[in-house]
Amino acid sequence: MELRITGYDHPDAELLTAEVQQEYIRRYGDMDITEMRPEHFADPHGIFVVGYLDGAPVACGGWRVKDGSYPYLRDGDVELKRMFVVPTARGRGLARTVLRHLEAVAGAAGRSRVVLETGTEQPEAVALYESEGYRPITKFGVYRDAPECICLGKELDPR
Repeated sequence: MELRITGYDHPDAELLTAEVQQEYIRRYGDMDITEMRPEHFADPHGIFVVGYLDGAPVACGGWRVKDGSYPYLRDGDVELKRMFVVPTARGRGLARTVLRHLEAVAGAAGRSRVVLETGTEQPEAVALYESEGYRPITKFGVYRDAPECICLGKELDPR
């Protein structure tokens, strides 16, 4: 898979993030209402990547800087957002590749921890994150009071 930094407003990123929203509707009954803007994922505030197989966009994900000014988060945090692999490309390790790339870029940018929100209806995501060393943290974000909400974090190795 070829990973490209595209930005959140690139047509391929928009296509995949629209598919993510449809996945949320199927699993939770509604779209994710978390505020997302292209500038959240622009350097130096974040990054958004799209993964391509044979020229077709099949995976995406990004992180955006979060810090201690957000409740329950701390300076040095980045929030992982919109991790997704199209159904026809799942089971090939692509999400793990995107995740590890995003972690490496965050670490190189001097960030100290990756945090994320996921949910009980995404057991595959929870299993991936746990297998990569993510552990439960205090819930944050717009869904922190939802019983389905799961928040995880991972300390990054100092670079």
